Amino acid sequence: MDRSSALTALYPGSFDPFHLGHLDIIQQAVDLFGAVVVAVMHNPGKPSGLIDLGHRVELAKACVAQVPNVEVRAHPGLAVDAAINESAAFIVKGLRNATDFDVEQQMAHTNFAVSGVRTVYLPCRSDHAFISSRFIREVAHYGGDVSHMVPEPVRRALADIFGEPQGRRVGRDA
Repeated sequence: MDRSSALTALYPGSFDPFHLGHLDIIQQAVDLFGAVVVAVMHNPGKPSGLIDLGHRVELAKACVAQVPNVEVRAHPGLAVDAAINESAAFIVKGLRNATDFDVEQQMAHTNFAVSGVRTVYLPCRSDHAFISSRFIREVAHYGGDVSHMVPEPVRRALADIFGEPQGRRVGRDA
Protein backbone atom coordinates (compact mmCIF):
# COMPACT_ATOMS: atom_id res chain seq x y z
CA MET A 1 0.00 0.00 0.00
CA ASP A 2 1.27 3.47 -0.87
CA ARG A 3 1.97 5.46 2.31
CA SER A 4 0.14 8.47 0.85
CA SER A 5 -3.11 6.49 0.68
CA ALA A 6 -2.66 4.73 4.03
CA LEU A 7 -4.19 5.49 7.37
CA THR A 8 -1.58 5.77 10.09
CA ALA A 9 -1.97 3.89 13.34
CA LEU A 10 0.11 4.55 16.43
CA TYR A 11 1.37 1.56 18.39
CA PRO A 12 2.61 2.90 21.74
CA GLY A 13 4.53 1.01 24.39
CA SER A 14 7.68 0.91 26.46
CA PHE A 15 9.06 -2.04 24.46
CA ASP A 16 11.43 -2.92 27.32
CA PRO A 17 12.25 -5.24 25.67
CA PHE A 18 10.61 -5.55 22.26
CA HIS A 19 9.31 -9.10 21.65
CA LEU A 20 7.61 -11.30 19.05
CA GLY A 21 4.14 -10.37 20.32
CA HIS A 22 4.91 -6.73 19.55
CA LEU A 23 6.10 -7.66 16.07
CA ASP A 24 2.91 -9.64 15.45
CA ILE A 25 0.69 -6.68 16.40
CA ILE A 26 2.73 -4.33 14.19
CA GLN A 27 2.38 -6.66 11.20
CA GLN A 28 -1.38 -6.95 11.77
CA ALA A 29 -1.70 -3.16 12.07
CA VAL A 30 0.21 -2.58 8.83
CA ASP A 31 -2.10 -5.05 7.08
CA LEU A 32 -5.16 -3.21 8.40
CA PHE A 33 -4.12 0.44 8.25
CA GLY A 34 -1.23 0.59 5.80
CA ALA A 35 1.20 2.51 8.02
CA VAL A 36 2.27 2.27 11.65
CA VAL A 37 4.29 4.52 13.89
CA VAL A 38 5.80 2.57 16.78
CA ALA A 39 5.96 5.06 19.63
CA VAL A 40 8.57 4.05 22.17
CA MET A 41 7.10 5.83 25.15
CA HIS A 42 9.01 7.25 28.05
CA ASN A 43 8.29 9.29 31.10
CA PRO A 44 11.21 11.67 31.68
CA GLY A 45 10.36 11.71 35.40
CA LYS A 46 10.89 7.96 35.83
CA PRO A 47 13.92 5.68 35.53
CA SER A 48 14.40 4.33 32.01
CA GLY A 49 13.96 0.64 32.84
CA LEU A 50 16.20 -2.22 31.78
CA ILE A 51 17.15 -0.85 28.36
CA ASP A 52 17.70 2.87 27.91
CA LEU A 53 15.36 4.76 25.61
CA GLY A 54 17.77 5.28 22.71
CA HIS A 55 18.69 1.61 22.65
CA ARG A 56 15.00 0.56 22.78
CA VAL A 57 14.33 2.75 19.73
CA GLU A 58 17.28 1.25 17.84
CA LEU A 59 16.25 -2.31 18.77
CA ALA A 60 12.67 -1.69 17.64
CA LYS A 61 13.95 -0.26 14.35
CA ALA A 62 16.11 -3.35 13.81
CA CYS A 63 13.19 -5.66 14.61
CA VAL A 64 10.81 -4.00 12.13
CA ALA A 65 13.35 -3.29 9.40
CA GLN A 66 11.73 -5.84 7.06
CA VAL A 67 8.16 -4.65 7.68
CA PRO A 68 7.10 -2.01 5.15
CA ASN A 69 5.52 1.31 6.19
CA VAL A 70 6.67 1.22 9.82
CA GLU A 71 8.47 4.06 11.54
CA VAL A 72 9.85 4.02 15.08
CA ARG A 73 10.22 7.12 17.22
CA ALA A 74 10.56 7.98 20.90
CA HIS A 75 7.74 9.98 22.46
CA PRO A 76 7.48 11.47 25.95
CA GLY A 77 4.22 11.88 27.77
CA LEU A 78 0.81 10.60 26.74
CA ALA A 79 0.07 8.20 23.90
CA VAL A 80 -2.79 10.43 22.73
CA ASP A 81 -0.36 13.33 22.33
CA ALA A 82 1.94 11.07 20.32
CA ALA A 83 -1.03 10.01 18.15
CA ILE A 84 -1.97 13.64 17.49
CA ASN A 85 1.66 14.61 16.78
CA GLU A 86 2.00 11.71 14.32
CA SER A 87 -1.40 12.42 12.68
CA ALA A 88 -2.43 8.89 13.58
CA ALA A 89 -6.06 8.00 12.96
CA PHE A 90 -6.01 5.27 15.61
CA ILE A 91 -4.08 3.92 18.56
CA VAL A 92 -3.47 0.18 18.29
CA LYS A 93 -3.19 -2.05 21.33
CA GLY A 94 -2.50 -5.78 21.41
CA LEU A 95 -4.54 -8.05 23.64
CA ARG A 96 -3.38 -11.37 25.09
CA ASN A 97 -6.24 -12.03 27.49
CA ALA A 98 -9.23 -10.60 29.35
CA THR A 99 -7.00 -8.87 31.89
CA ASP A 100 -5.32 -6.91 29.08
CA PHE A 101 -8.77 -5.96 27.79
CA ASP A 102 -9.91 -4.65 31.18
CA VAL A 103 -6.83 -2.42 31.52
CA GLU A 104 -6.83 -1.24 27.91
CA GLN A 105 -10.58 -0.53 27.81
CA GLN A 106 -10.38 2.01 30.61
CA MET A 107 -7.36 3.64 28.98
CA ALA A 108 -9.11 3.70 25.58
CA HIS A 109 -12.18 5.43 27.03
CA THR A 110 -9.99 8.00 28.75
CA ASN A 111 -7.91 8.60 25.62
CA PHE A 112 -11.02 9.11 23.51
CA ALA A 113 -12.57 11.45 26.09
CA VAL A 114 -9.51 13.71 26.15
CA SER A 115 -8.53 13.60 22.47
CA GLY A 116 -11.14 11.97 20.24
CA VAL A 117 -8.56 9.39 19.13
CA ARG A 118 -10.02 5.89 18.99
CA THR A 119 -8.26 2.72 20.10
CA VAL A 120 -8.38 -0.48 18.08
CA TYR A 121 -7.62 -3.79 19.79
CA LEU A 122 -5.81 -6.55 17.96
CA PRO A 123 -5.61 -10.07 19.41
CA CYS A 124 -2.15 -11.55 19.48
CA ARG A 125 -1.43 -14.90 17.91
CA SER A 126 -2.20 -17.72 20.33
CA ASP A 127 1.43 -18.88 20.32
CA HIS A 128 2.44 -15.42 21.60
CA ALA A 129 -0.24 -15.07 24.28
CA PHE A 130 2.15 -15.93 27.11
CA ILE A 131 4.86 -13.43 26.13
CA SER A 132 5.37 -10.31 28.22
CA SER A 133 8.34 -7.96 28.51
CA ARG A 134 8.28 -8.32 32.30
CA PHE A 135 8.72 -12.09 32.16
CA ILE A 136 11.33 -11.86 29.42
CA ARG A 137 13.40 -9.56 31.64
CA GLU A 138 13.02 -11.92 34.58
CA VAL A 139 13.84 -15.11 32.65
CA ALA A 140 16.86 -13.49 30.97
CA HIS A 141 18.05 -12.14 34.32
CA TYR A 142 18.14 -15.68 35.73
CA GLY A 143 19.92 -17.18 32.74
CA GLY A 144 16.94 -18.62 30.87
CA ASP A 145 16.71 -18.85 27.08
CA VAL A 146 14.29 -16.28 25.65
CA SER A 147 15.31 -16.68 22.01
CA HIS A 148 11.89 -18.11 21.08
CA MET A 149 10.17 -14.98 22.45
CA VAL A 150 12.26 -12.14 21.03
CA PRO A 151 13.72 -11.14 17.66
CA GLU A 152 17.44 -11.76 17.24
CA PRO A 153 18.55 -8.13 17.86
CA VAL A 154 16.83 -8.24 21.24
CA ARG A 155 18.28 -11.66 22.08
CA ARG A 156 21.76 -10.25 21.47
CA ALA A 157 21.04 -7.15 23.55
CA LEU A 158 19.79 -9.25 26.46
CA ALA A 159 22.85 -11.49 26.20
CA ASP A 160 25.01 -8.36 26.40
CA ILE A 161 23.20 -7.31 29.57
CA PHE A 162 22.80 -10.67 31.33
CA GLY A 163 25.22 -13.01 29.56
CA GLU A 164 24.36 -15.92 27.31
CA PRO A 165 21.55 -18.18 28.54
CA GLN A 166 22.51 -21.14 30.68
CA GLY A 167 20.48 -23.62 28.68
CA ARG A 168 17.10 -23.41 30.40
CA ARG A 169 14.24 -22.74 28.05
CA VAL A 170 10.91 -21.50 29.34
CA GLY A 171 7.64 -21.01 27.59
CA ARG A 172 5.63 -22.95 25.06
CA ASP A 173 8.11 -25.66 24.10
CA ALA A 174 9.90 -25.93 27.43
